[in-house]
Amino acid sequence: MHLNLLKAKIHRATVTHAELHYEGSCAIDGRLLDISGIREYEQIHIYNINSGHRFSTYAIRAEEGSGIISVNGAAAHCAQVGDLVIICAYGVCDEAEAAKYKPTLVYVDGDNLLTHTNHSIPAQAA
Repeated sequence: MHLNLLKAKIHRATVTHAELHYEGSCAIDGRLLDISGIREYEQIHIYNINSGHRFSTYAIRAEEGSGIISVNGAAAHCAQVGDLVIICAYGVCDEAEAAKYKPTLVYVDGDNLLTHTNHSIPAQAA
C-alpha cells in the first residue's frame, strides 16, 4: 500500500502579494523553499486561515530572504494580502518508509522570516 503523507509545511505565512494577472503559481521566498524541502514547480496545497479557502497550485522561487509569499493567477481570488496561510506539500511512500518518516515543518513570523523548524506536530490536548 502507498500512503500520501505530509512532506513539508510552511506554517502561518503571511500573503505579501495576490497577483491575478501573473502566471498561476505561488512565489515563495527561496530560503523557505530550501529549508522546507519544497521544490520549485512542486504541487502545493494552500490553506487560507482567514477565509477557509483551500486550493492547489505549484511553487515558484521568489528572491531569497525576501519574505515573499505571492499567490498568483486564478488562485489570487483565494487569498488577500495579509491573509495567513499554511503551505503544504505531500509525498508518497510505502508503509515501511512511513513508519520512520518525519515531515519538515517550517515556522515563520509576521514577516515570513524563519523562527524555527520541527519534525513533528505536538499531540493536541483536550
